[in-house]
Amino acid sequence: MAMTTSHMPRPSFYNSHGIRFSQKPSWFRPQPRTKLNPSVNIKASAGVRKEDIVIVGAGIAGLATAVSLRRLGIGSVVLEQAESLRTGGTSLTLFKNGWRVLDAIGVADTLRGQFLEIQGMVVNSEDGRELRSFKFKDEDQTQEVRAVERRILLETLADELPPETVRFSSKLAKIQSSENGDTLLQLTDGTTLLAKIVIGCDGIRSPIAKWMGFSEPRYVGYSAFRGLGVYPDGQPFAANVNYIYGRGLRAGYVPVSPTKVYWFICYNSPSSPGPKITDPALLRKQAKELVNNWPEELIRLIDLSPDETISKTPLVDRWLWPGLSPPASTGKVVLVGDAWHPMTPNLGQGACCALEDSVILTRKLADAIKSRPTAVEGALRAYGEERWPRVFPLTVRANLVGSLLQCDNQLVCSIRNNIVIPELVRIGPLLEHTNFECEPLKA
Repeated sequence: MAMTTSHMPRPSFYNSHGIRFSQKPSWFRPQPRTKLNPSVNIKASAGVRKEDIVIVGAGIAGLATAVSLRRLGIGSVVLEQAESLRTGGTSLTLFKNGWRVLDAIGVADTLRGQFLEIQGMVVNSEDGRELRSFKFKDEDQTQEVRAVERRILLETLADELPPETVRFSSKLAKIQSSENGDTLLQLTDGTTLLAKIVIGCDGIRSPIAKWMGFSEPRYVGYSAFRGLGVYPDGQPFAANVNYIYGRGLRAGYVPVSPTKVYWFICYNSPSSPGPKITDPALLRKQAKELVNNWPEELIRLIDLSPDETISKTPLVDRWLWPGLSPPASTGKVVLVGDAWHPMTPNLGQGACCALEDSVILTRKLADAIKSRPTAVEGALRAYGEERWPRVFPLTVRANLVGSLLQCDNQLVCSIRNNIVIPELVRIGPLLEHTNFECEPLKA
């Protein structure tokens, strides 16, 4: 993808009192190369490129972190293993906490103009019976919900960065610590970087998380088909999130723009997610077979989805048990978003939490950088300590909500559809987790 050149000035550097430095703080200036741990076996040479902050992964978390740092006058390098921005995938739903972050980093209004604001939620049973409907602003006038195309979100974030910030075809092969606390990153093309700070935003299968001792994310027993229906002459749906609940099977769709509608189907496959399938015709066929007798508009949405938008993904999460899971940081290496806390999409909070991570980490890191280098490790620990009470309960809650919605027991489904959803669910408490305050980032 051709990246748009930003007209923003080069990053400036400020101390904790907002005074601009005429040059980088001392620990950001080139330093004499320190002898590395013998196990690294790399000598100071032109072949080792020194960087201050390296972000691994140019997804939502990585680009949002880079933009947040830039807003505070701090530059970074973003390594992306793909040849261009990975704009695959369809859409994601952002609630008001995600929009607060996008406001803080200065890109929200650019996105708002391209996507519909969702007014409410309608829940139906598989036979078409309406179980419940909500209007988001009836309970919370500040709520903001929009489905956003992943491609446009990534491009919007990338456009805020200097064109040389994101380095494509840069796949991490090896990560090692040096004696002085810097981190050695070896890429598959032979490039070697020595970074003062490494921020792992490399997704649910994060090599950096593995290096830090995290377990592999756990498959939760169900998978999701996703797609993006395209209506060239205008889509016919009201601006609502629409859910359809069956037994061991559920689906949903939500308008993204005047011509596009995102849809998903979650189905149980307890023992394994099955073989990976990339053939769009087969994916389309399997998706339609699952909901063959469900409302016709869902079938039509699948038919109207371009091949490149249809996917099937096993859903996973990782529970960050206190005392058992590693912390979010090791030395001056830290994790953000799915690399740290992958969660199921049942609350629509995966991307929102990654955005929250990015601004919390950035503020703490910027304060440390502008004071003294020895404060960096403490800032990274403080970030993890602040975010853990937020992301761990949300991961667990998303998992439990998914278990209820994917249940295939006839009695439980009957109670869910006839008592829990119509009588007990309240939209205010249901979306309380979207409350998040975030001031604009300014250098």
